[in-house]
Amino acid sequence: MDGTVDELTSAYDELIAATAGVLEARAASGGQKTAEIDAALVAFRERWETFQAVCDRAEDMVERARHRIGSELLVDEATGAASPAPASGVPPINASRLEQTSKAVRWLVLELQRGAGSATPSAATPAPAAATPSSSSVAPSDARFSEGPIR
Repeated sequence: MDGTVDELTSAYDELIAATAGVLEARAASGGQKTAEIDAALVAFRERWETFQAVCDRAEDMVERARHRIGSELLVDEATGAASPAPASGVPPINASRLEQTSKAVRWLVLELQRGAGSATPSAATPAPAAATPSSSSVAPSDARFSEGPIR
């Protein structure tokens, strides 16, 4: 990272020097177009392109670091390796608890898709074949959830 900062500083200094060169050449020529101004403008353009390239590389480095840090934080939160300050009062969840919860949610979704009204595996039965569009379109709800029936 220090190398990138040094490279940025050097490219910026060279750009400023090239800018000063253009201004000095214009002042010396009295506003007339001369070979010195053209040479100064070419040097400025080269320094400008170099500065842009260095900035792009620095931006890429920062973006890679941001992604790496974000990924590390996500893993730490999921595994419980980090010691976050529970500002929200919600305890952190570890990876095994996250996996268990995910499986439970997946299982409940499957049960609801099958139309089962009970959350126990032994009670999983297919929806009655006699159901018609004119009959109640409300699926039975699970007593553990207070949201009411699913529509």
